[in-house]
Amino acid sequence: MRRGIDRRRARGVCARTLVARGVCVRALVGRVALAGALLAGGAFFPAPALAQGAAERAPGDAVTDPALLGPASVAPVSNEEYAERRAALAALVEDGVVLAMGSAAPPQDYIPFFQNSPFRYLTGFTETNAALLMQVAGGRVLAETLFVNPRSPSQETWEGYRVGPDGARAATGIEGRPVGELSRAFGEFLEGSASPRVHVIGPWQPRTAMRNDVTQRVDALLEEHAGVTATPANGAVAELRGVKSPAELDLLRMTTAITSAAHLEMMSTIAPGMNEFELQALIEHTFRRYGSERPAFASIVGSGPNSTILHYNTNDRFMEDGDVIVVDIGASFQGYAADITRTVPVNGRFTEAQREIYQLVRDAQAAAEALARPGVPVARLNQEAARVLEEGLARLGLIEGVGATYEGPGGQQVPQLRLFYMHGLGHGIGLDVHDPWPNVLEPGVAFTIEPGIYVRPNLFTEVVPDTPRNRALREAVGAAFERYAGIGVRIEDDYIVTETGLEWISPVPREVEEIEAFMAERRPVPAPRRDDWVEWYRAMPGAGAGPG
Repeated sequence: MRRGIDRRRARGVCARTLVARGVCVRALVGRVALAGALLAGGAFFPAPALAQGAAERAPGDAVTDPALLGPASVAPVSNEEYAERRAALAALVEDGVVLAMGSAAPPQDYIPFFQNSPFRYLTGFTETNAALLMQVAGGRVLAETLFVNPRSPSQETWEGYRVGPDGARAATGIEGRPVGELSRAFGEFLEGSASPRVHVIGPWQPRTAMRNDVTQRVDALLEEHAGVTATPANGAVAELRGVKSPAELDLLRMTTAITSAAHLEMMSTIAPGMNEFELQALIEHTFRRYGSERPAFASIVGSGPNSTILHYNTNDRFMEDGDVIVVDIGASFQGYAADITRTVPVNGRFTEAQREIYQLVRDAQAAAEALARPGVPVARLNQEAARVLEEGLARLGLIEGVGATYEGPGGQQVPQLRLFYMHGLGHGIGLDVHDPWPNVLEPGVAFTIEPGIYVRPNLFTEVVPDTPRNRALREAVGAAFERYAGIGVRIEDDYIVTETGLEWISPVPREVEEIEAFMAERRPVPAPRRDDWVEWYRAMPGAGAGPG
């Protein structure tokens, strides 16, 4: 959290409590669940019901019927909420000009375009080359303009329909102007501002040798207007994004439901002899089938030795009887990312060694889940999961004991735990798959818990330095290492912090018995179409976009 912000100066963004789904979300400036639930008159949208069996689901029984996944309905983020977000940002920066820069068009129109998340968070606008100017004084928005591509029927023949400056207000609630007028308008905003400060929003990196598209455009603009003091303000936007609004939480429930459905499809299909890319194709078909615009990140479908590679995404190996496979996937729905990982046996039955590693990882996840509630530091979850993993690895014989170390590349002593668990426990989710989140949990925070154990076959031949100390370690754990070599397990779930605890929003089978029982059913794939999910997509911005 940023320090030194006088929250009483938050004019236009009241300190208030929003209640939706029985989840009280404190909307104080700087830690806001913004007013997606607020109408212009201050009334609340009714909280939509969850799908049958899904209401405030605490970690427990899994769901195996796709018809029971997800919310009972989902709606887009309203223009009123986007305006509240900009008002909250103004309260944080207090004075000056805010310059938020959208992402530029790709060099070729057939290359996919995705809006950068800070700009999308403030505007909801997803066309290329856009920019937002805000004039701020005393923590209030005095003026704001959205700069967009002009209408061009000839270019739209190649690139698709544009809203144009005249359509910007209807689309976003913000006055529109052609993007070619940005430089002149920037000067006008500076002249009208009592402060020379410019707060830049977006991936602006002026000190890097290789400048991205946003950096080039911002730097060019600043060079035309000497004497201004420009500073990045992404930290302020990140602070606002740490706690999600009711509308955002529903979108996250939706994207995790789509991703959960893809996991069920994968678990119903997998068999020895298939290639990893076949599962990837099925997964990403399920994403697109329900309105996901793309995977939120490169799908990870790693079997056998590939299960020990954390971010493996080549997805091109023929799976063998006796393998486990790590499937780490996430849909992006209206920009909101899911991130769910399951590790399953390719033949439907875990071996004894696989089961032992799997159960240790699941125990670590359960231990962290049990602590997760408002007021608990994220570091406490990390510590508890690491404790369970370290004690379990010692019990299995993969490390010499709790607190044991090995000799790192520089001669430093490194915990042996890090030989098999080398990443953090979780992260926030939202418009980015690794979204901003606070250091202490509070209602409205959406995040993952994802412990893992990876027994890399080449650990002692290529990874660990060849020193007398490490050779002694290899001798001590050699029998256990041979038993578990080539087994990688990661279990990752998505959660929302509620007033009283935790809501589990990715209820795919994850206990050993649940996985084996579900895979034994070999349900037909694809599952019956969720007509309601496709119909909900009709209400989303850009659905069926075009002049007609």
